[in-house]
Amino acid sequence: MPLEAKGVPTIDRITLSGLTATGFHGVFPQERREGQPFVVDVTLELDLDTVSDELANTVNYADVAADVEAVITGEPRDLIETVAGEIADRCLGHGRVDRVTVTVHKPRAPLTQTFSDVSVTISRSRHV
Repeated sequence: MPLEAKGVPTIDRITLSGLTATGFHGVFPQERREGQPFVVDVTLELDLDTVSDELANTVNYADVAADVEAVITGEPRDLIETVAGEIADRCLGHGRVDRVTVTVHKPRAPLTQTFSDVSVTISRSRHV
């Protein structure tokens, strides 16, 4: 018996990993002036139609990728937390998405220490 028939909702996911674009986010003037790469991972949670084979019955991940890129390359923000929030809001705007997890990586953050990445991860739900 399928889980949803037992009253347990299924959790299907569409994941985009490593979407990279140049943005001008940051609190320091050189970040706003020179820009830097930002890398974004997005996981969309929704009930996927695995029978119809129709794009209209899912979320077009090309549209999601375009939204992510638009936020990264768009209006400069001081904080990557704000960037992540804007991406999450756009993802939830795709009607079928129930929940989204967004990680924004800033691999060239202006730190003097040796590091491989700085990132912020947020999760947002349509129902909360």
